[in-house]
Amino acid sequence: MITVDENTVRNTILFLLWAEFAWETYLSIRQFNKARTTTEVPAELKSVMDKEEFKKAQNYSLAKLKFGFFKDTHSIILTSAVIYYGILSSAWDYSESINPFKGEVTTSSIWLFIMSLCSSLIELPLTIYYTFVLEEQFGFNKQTAAFFVWDKIKAFFISQIITLMISSVVIVIIKNGGPYFFVWLWAVVCVISMILLTIYPAVIAPLFDKYTPLPEGKLRTEIENLASRLHFPLTQLYVVEGSKRSSHSNAYFYGLFKSKRIVLFDTLLAKDDGSGCKDDEIIAVLSHELGHWSHNHIIKNLIVMQINLFLLFAGFSIMFKYPPLYKALGFYRTQPVLVGLFVVLQYVMMPYNTLLSFLMTCLSRKFEFQADNFAVNLGNADPLERALLQLNKDNLGFPINDDLYSAWHHSHPPLLERIAVLRESTSKLK
Repeated sequence: MITVDENTVRNTILFLLWAEFAWETYLSIRQFNKARTTTEVPAELKSVMDKEEFKKAQNYSLAKLKFGFFKDTHSIILTSAVIYYGILSSAWDYSESINPFKGEVTTSSIWLFIMSLCSSLIELPLTIYYTFVLEEQFGFNKQTAAFFVWDKIKAFFISQIITLMISSVVIVIIKNGGPYFFVWLWAVVCVISMILLTIYPAVIAPLFDKYTPLPEGKLRTEIENLASRLHFPLTQLYVVEGSKRSSHSNAYFYGLFKSKRIVLFDTLLAKDDGSGCKDDEIIAVLSHELGHWSHNHIIKNLIVMQINLFLLFAGFSIMFKYPPLYKALGFYRTQPVLVGLFVVLQYVMMPYNTLLSFLMTCLSRKFEFQADNFAVNLGNADPLERALLQLNKDNLGFPINDDLYSAWHHSHPPLLERIAVLRESTSKLK
């Protein structure tokens, strides 16, 4: 490995951070200008969106972009200060001084808790503004202050319990796994991730939202018939009370192997005010979701995720004992493996992570088109198009996007592109 001093390492990390910030800012400026200068409602949306609704969606998009500018600027300045002034090492020294057990595992747990707590408190004003000012202004926020506070407390402590347990196991494996510890680390993390994927929807998610079985009726019967026709192993069908947090809507399925559960947000169901989707539109949305299942998209994403983890851990095994990496952040006396893991995965591997994120966005778009085509082949093209238009209207989605911004950020194809492909696929079936 080429030898460089800690100043070079620190400056390289800061350069990578600011380069990514500059790129993201450039893309956001392009999108901001695109949204600001677009005034006409696209022809495809005129049946569901009038001038006033289009203007509201435009203002919502601009407000989120402005908030994003401020949040990203706040984040890069804060992160740069943490790196430059050695705040991570100062927090480690404090954690070590109050640790009654004097072991690296317990010191790491205290350090991680302190850093997470500080990060949450620093980000809290931004979260409050986004929820109670920006989302409130456009009619999406449904949370009370008490609900918000209790929700954040629960989320913080549950995440801490899970994170501290996993990080303790990770430290033990790294320190005792020998030269090929990264193989054992990868295997254990694979198992843990599969366990979390299994228990999160059934055990952890209900701690935050109320899940109730979808009542008997036409919609439930049609969903069950669809699942039966496709041999989808549906075991439960739930409605989640998402309206207590937000009026945004969604639907998804979860579960491994032969036990699948479908969840509908209550905001997805048709309302008297004209929001939400009709029964045939919900069936079309679920046809799309089941398209992901039919094409094994979940399994493919899991495989990519596990390969990525292996490569990240292998890269970490090469670099984590490099002293300048720790000295760059103020660690002159010790080289905590958890800090090394954080620095390597978060900063050193940043170019790789950025490239992978873009490639995953491209893959996700391909999967979305495949799922749409699956719904088309089931004869649900028209209700799926109506559902997409209705959901875009309900969520104040701004339908005009800068091509470069969209290609980099949108894991789902833009609305107008999806509609165009839907219509083209439909015409081929005729």
